[in-house]
Amino acid sequence: MKRLLSFLAIAVLLGAQSLQAQWIHTNGPYGGSVRCFAVNGSHLFAGTDGGGVFLSINNGTGWTVVNTGLTNTSVHALAVNGSHLFAGTSGGGVFLSTNNGTSWTAVNTGLTNRSVNSLAVSGSNLFAGTYGGVYISTNNGTNWTAVNAGLTSTIVFALTVNGSNLFAGTFDGGVFHSTNNGTSWTAVNTGLTNAYILSLAVSGSNLFAGTAFGGVFRSTNNGASWVYAGLTNTYVWSLVVNGSNLFAGTDRVFLSTNNGANWKAVNTGLSNTTVYALAVNDSNLFAGTLYDGVFLSTNNGTSWMAVNTGLTSTFVRSLAVNGSHLFAGTWLGGVFLSTNNGSSWVNTDLTNHFVWSLAVSGSHLFAGTDGGGVFRSTDNGTSWTAVNTGLTNRSVRSLAVSGSNLFTGTDGGGVFRSTDNGTSWTAVNTGLTNTAVYSLAINGSHLFAGTDGGGVFRSTDNGTSWTAVNTGLTNTAVYSLAINGSNLFAGTNSGGVFLSTNNGTSWAAVNAGLTGTARSVLSLAVSGSNLFAGTHSGVFLSADNGTNWTAVNTGLTNRSVYALAANSSNLFAGTWGGGVWRRPLSEMVTAVEDDFSQAPVAFTLEQNYPNPFNPTTTIRYQLPKTTQVVLKIYNIFGQEVRTLVNERQSAGVNSVMWDGRDQSGKKVSSGIYIYRLQTGESIQSRKMSFVL
Repeated sequence: MKRLLSFLAIAVLLGAQSLQAQWIHTNGPYGGSVRCFAVNGSHLFAGTDGGGVFLSINNGTGWTVVNTGLTNTSVHALAVNGSHLFAGTSGGGVFLSTNNGTSWTAVNTGLTNRSVNSLAVSGSNLFAGTYGGVYISTNNGTNWTAVNAGLTSTIVFALTVNGSNLFAGTFDGGVFHSTNNGTSWTAVNTGLTNAYILSLAVSGSNLFAGTAFGGVFRSTNNGASWVYAGLTNTYVWSLVVNGSNLFAGTDRVFLSTNNGANWKAVNTGLSNTTVYALAVNDSNLFAGTLYDGVFLSTNNGTSWMAVNTGLTSTFVRSLAVNGSHLFAGTWLGGVFLSTNNGSSWVNTDLTNHFVWSLAVSGSHLFAGTDGGGVFRSTDNGTSWTAVNTGLTNRSVRSLAVSGSNLFTGTDGGGVFRSTDNGTSWTAVNTGLTNTAVYSLAINGSHLFAGTDGGGVFRSTDNGTSWTAVNTGLTNTAVYSLAINGSNLFAGTNSGGVFLSTNNGTSWAAVNAGLTGTARSVLSLAVSGSNLFAGTHSGVFLSADNGTNWTAVNTGLTNRSVYALAANSSNLFAGTWGGGVWRRPLSEMVTAVEDDFSQAPVAFTLEQNYPNPFNPTTTIRYQLPKTTQVVLKIYNIFGQEVRTLVNERQSAGVNSVMWDGRDQSGKKVSSGIYIYRLQTGESIQSRKMSFVL
């Protein structure tokens, strides 16, 4: 008995240590991109883009992340069948939970296409709509079978069931109908003038189809014929029916009480943003939005309120620390503040919600925004003032402070300097031949600017003049800069980290241990003699100035790390779609974790990151052997937009960036795009969203 008790005590101690020695998800910031809902009694589930699944048992008043075992956290579909909860992910296939999300298991045997856009349940049948058509499982996902006979368009965005009728909404093929559980399909598109189906809903004998650019259509005969049901906002992401009320989610919510004959906007209190998902639970109507999380209406959309506490699927672009104050700058959520290392957060109500950068100077907090310029707060974010006089470019990607000088790096306007805390600005760009300044760093009298494509520039006179300093810098897309003593580090897009010991006069790559997407270095931070890199493969640590790197990612389920910041005891990581994470600095120094050196064993096209994106996104894919590779972008009409790759490539992990431009160099419009990767043996496609 003593031995047993001793063993249990040791096991408990080891378990406690292992739980502590990992990343902890902080309780915010709140919001994020909500792609889907599922309701099971009093349980409301939200599937998010990058944050996984969240559960609320009080109609959204509070949320809890439920992701144990969910190895892919880009959840685009949810479905419930009795005690079984299913999550369809972008690239990871289907996961099953039988305990309301407490734990998950992948259920993908036979599911050869694992980009799951939609799920539907009919009796004991579970259907998955993918980029490779429709699959059926009759045993709760244990096994899957493709059921695509007659389905001439196999990119299936939407599924719905009405009795014995199964409907599939496809990309460019319209609606298909099956009466035998998908064994055979028939196109049912008479009168359906838009063939790009994003959403489907059923109400009695009425079948509704929400389209891309075409509004809503209605059929009363199982799709045999369709009539246009109006809606001026024609990009219909979601549809839901509650009694006689039909709701459409577009860039806002619309309501029809007569089956689409007339519509009215119902948006009071709802941020004007893309409504990806709608769900009804009794008298409660929920809207899942792009970036702004979940909203609740109890009066059929007449008024809305945000219900996001605990919903940590936010897109964090910047972090700053000032004593006990931790600030997070988010994409569309504005700036959040925590005074307890992330245990709780408050939104500081910045009027421009697209925050690229943050900086602290004494009692002054500065936020650089996309289009709104610089904002200043002297009370830790309680109130903000726009400070933009003379700032002719207001897309502020980076900020840096040196004494009484405040510098901004802008996207296309170069560098501006203020000597009065932002009250007035002067452009300081002489010699700066690339004006897309994504990063800034200061070392004594030396000011460095990292640009998107022009490498690093140096100024020794507070920006009055600049000199390019790129000898040895083989990748010139510099997204991050950091200084540690006499060492200057540059984090590049796909080129890893470079080190200069002579203020940029010469550079050397320092990448041992950084492979694949770990060489897309989005952020850098220094703590003592330790250098941290935030990448698309998580966080890496170097204790020898970049000579060697080790992954420190235990517990970090979201690994697109756009921001890093450290205080005296913790390192904070801001992720794309996963909020802020925290880990003690002390235990990372000796951590030895993930091994990224293994060669790929299968051909894999991954979800682009970030997604949605503006202005750039990265597409990553794995090749198990040398082969010819063609990677192309198509718009939602199937027209080719851009060829990114057309060459023979070696086995390994590859990544390529798209800047949202077509072959002619013209910026494309907002919307859904398809990227398609073809090798000698395989073709895979995925969906992405470009947002202006």
